[in-house]
Amino acid sequence: MPRPNRRNFLKSTVLAGGALAAAGHAAQRPVAESYTFVPPDPSKLTETSGPEEPLPALEGSRWIWYPSTRTLANTMVLFRHVFDLPSAPRRAVGWILGSSRYLLFANGRRIQFGPAPCDPRFEEMDPVDLTAVLRAGPNALGVQVLYYGHGDGTWPAGKPGLLFWLEIELLDGGKRVIASDEKWWAHYARAWRPGQFKRWYLRSFQEDFDARQYPHGWQAAGFEPDSQWVPAMALNGEASKPSLATGYPDYALDVGSPRAATELRRRTIPAMREEWRPAKRLAESFWIDWQRPPEEYFELVPPGAFQVDRTTAGTENSPGNWEVEMEGSLAAALTFEFAEQIVGWPAFTIEAPAGTVVELMMQEAHAIGGPALLNTHFHAWSRFTCCEGANRFEAFDFESLRWLQLHIRNAKGRIRISEVGVRRRQFPWPQEPQVRVSEPALQRLLDASVNTLHNSAQETVVDGMGRERQQYSGDGGHQLHAIYYTFGETRLPARFVRTFSQGMTLDGYFLDCWPAYDRLARLMERQLGLTPWGPLLDHGVGFNFDCYYYYLHTGDLKPLAEAYPRLVRFADYLKSIWGRDGLLPVENLGVPAVWIDHQAYRQQRHKQCAFNLYAAAMLENALPAIAHAFGDTANAASARFLGSALRRATVAKFWSRDKGLFVNNLPWLDEEKEPRTCDRSLATAILFNQCPEGLTAEAISTLATAPPGMGESYPCNAGWRYWALARGGRVDVVFKILRERWATMPSVLLNNTLQEDWKVQPDSGSQWSHCAVVPLYFLFMSVAGLTPLSPGFKHVEIRPQPADLEAIALTAHTVQGPIRFQSEGRLGSRKLKLQLPLGCEGELVLPAGENVTLPVLRETEPGLSRYRLAAGSSVSLNLTRT
Repeated sequence: MPRPNRRNFLKSTVLAGGALAAAGHAAQRPVAESYTFVPPDPSKLTETSGPEEPLPALEGSRWIWYPSTRTLANTMVLFRHVFDLPSAPRRAVGWILGSSRYLLFANGRRIQFGPAPCDPRFEEMDPVDLTAVLRAGPNALGVQVLYYGHGDGTWPAGKPGLLFWLEIELLDGGKRVIASDEKWWAHYARAWRPGQFKRWYLRSFQEDFDARQYPHGWQAAGFEPDSQWVPAMALNGEASKPSLATGYPDYALDVGSPRAATELRRRTIPAMREEWRPAKRLAESFWIDWQRPPEEYFELVPPGAFQVDRTTAGTENSPGNWEVEMEGSLAAALTFEFAEQIVGWPAFTIEAPAGTVVELMMQEAHAIGGPALLNTHFHAWSRFTCCEGANRFEAFDFESLRWLQLHIRNAKGRIRISEVGVRRRQFPWPQEPQVRVSEPALQRLLDASVNTLHNSAQETVVDGMGRERQQYSGDGGHQLHAIYYTFGETRLPARFVRTFSQGMTLDGYFLDCWPAYDRLARLMERQLGLTPWGPLLDHGVGFNFDCYYYYLHTGDLKPLAEAYPRLVRFADYLKSIWGRDGLLPVENLGVPAVWIDHQAYRQQRHKQCAFNLYAAAMLENALPAIAHAFGDTANAASARFLGSALRRATVAKFWSRDKGLFVNNLPWLDEEKEPRTCDRSLATAILFNQCPEGLTAEAISTLATAPPGMGESYPCNAGWRYWALARGGRVDVVFKILRERWATMPSVLLNNTLQEDWKVQPDSGSQWSHCAVVPLYFLFMSVAGLTPLSPGFKHVEIRPQPADLEAIALTAHTVQGPIRFQSEGRLGSRKLKLQLPLGCEGELVLPAGENVTLPVLRETEPGLSRYRLAAGSSVSLNLTRT
């Protein structure tokens, strides 16, 4: 089977560009279409990629739930099972799944939280290992299961249920199986209010917990259940299918699923790492005098609900221990600050009278002396009501925050507070980041990029955990580059490829993020004309690139076997909306929409140039590469044909010969007077050789100077401009932007993160930890200049462009092993050290005139020389100008 080579694809695009120039500007959609997209042969996909490892049979396990025929939204059910063992186990491993979310305990010990957000048709079971927890004698399993009911940004629909299976191997070699069935006990946990309203349209669970109604100690073997515990009900469904396929009625959405459309799968990524992070300090405290009932405020947020007395309310008696003397009529607000923004479960201990109420609020950014209550970030609050004495509270769901506030009310007397912090969660990366530069401000920017990835890339690769928690392609998929290079992680991108592809509509286009209840709701809203937002077609284009780069980095086709037929179907959908003018429309699309960016364009029609160049680049490069990998030459040819036609039509409509640029409003210039360009169109044309006759000079100049007529993308899409500038040898411009604009971001200086927009405000809905990790992947891809030239990093290009950066040292973790890169000095007098892994050969690209004693490759580019590096080689070079 032929292996695609990235440079060959770029070459073919250059040749097509030459043919385009000869054809001139007359371009329109071909009347006679001699090609078509056809569904790939499933047997060939399996033959190429290999089968996925299935779950074990889970014999004896049943889906169980609290005996009922209706479950209200945001209902919590506790499950308990006690069993005896003659000895501690040699091995105790199994699988668990609770819908919508679960928290597993064994012998009173917290074990794990799950599952990872997934498509309800393809739920994933989590592995569980209780070998070190079980013991001789009685053992207790406890599972706390939350059913969302309402749609959530990470859970579009589904049914409740618990499925558990554990195989125990004893010291004498005997085996036992513990499985969920009617012998388990269930408790309808009214400590959490059943039927609780949604927090926000993207977040289902607004936690309201009353410790006075909680069965304390229920996770331990010695707990004595009362009459509120009843035998669990087995659901009508198979253990090999997700909860969606059971016969339990869904009264809220009336969902079900044909058996053939569902499949239970195994989790493919490790459990998240958890560690305790205490609050840095109590930043401020004061009193709240309520003019309206506090419950009304948190439900409705009416104006004038309270007045603020800024007199200090909390006193720190010893490190990490605070006291508040409550008077009864006033509430106290204590605001805690953390050293950096993190994601995890907020927790605190409070010793207070029974009935004391604490609203726990979270914020990404707060200004001291600003809004009194931190209820300013998408209703990010949870409520806890105390029982008598010491209470230890931990939120059931995790949050993204740097500020935590305790609002204490309905109490009189002395209140003691301690152990305020967050159980931080982050992905257990296989490698530690190794990225160092000589400038402290830039190093801080890179460190903030790494911390941002800790927050945004966990079980899913999301935009930001503080708001949506949804895995986007397009701009959100760019962080996958940083994940590959910085951490050497491939399992998480593989899961992204699989799960994002599942969000394809029956019409053949992708929802722009998945799983995502709100995106499904958008279909209805678009039908009624209630929103400008629809499924974003440009994210579907971006997803093709995500799949292509996954294959290029890993050489692994397994995850793509599920996604590839959907990529072909999406290409066929694009063909179906192909206009008679030879272009894809960006207006009047019906349900779908084209976004590209929200800051770079004044009118929707101005996006047509960028979108068509983007789609053409995908169809001529990414999709054919994947098709060839699967031996599907017919669809590869069809994709190239359509991409070439789109490129020619885009040139005909938007290329200005006078300016040597793609001009977004060229067709309407007489009406609009001032020409408009955008960084996205210019960058795409440079990167994929789409400018007629290779005329890129004006595009590079425009990207470098950013004149007023050029629309500039928001941070997450800024990488396109920087990649193109690097391709044009203008890394100096990018370093200037990084130093002046990125390194001075408030989020970098305060939260050790990267913000979503160029301007952010504290105490608002701004995202201060967003996946715009452009500086990090730019350093690997354009400064060190590392580009895989063949799948699985067997062949790599190294084109260093450190500009005026005095020193840089990094390690790129690849599937072949680490690539170590060091550069010191400046162009004309610098030292370069490179080390390649054994399975990777390299091509070093340097400006012509730099003296290097290395084998020269025949292939050269204007102003550049290429040198061969053998696999596993280690070189140290002194580079001087001739």
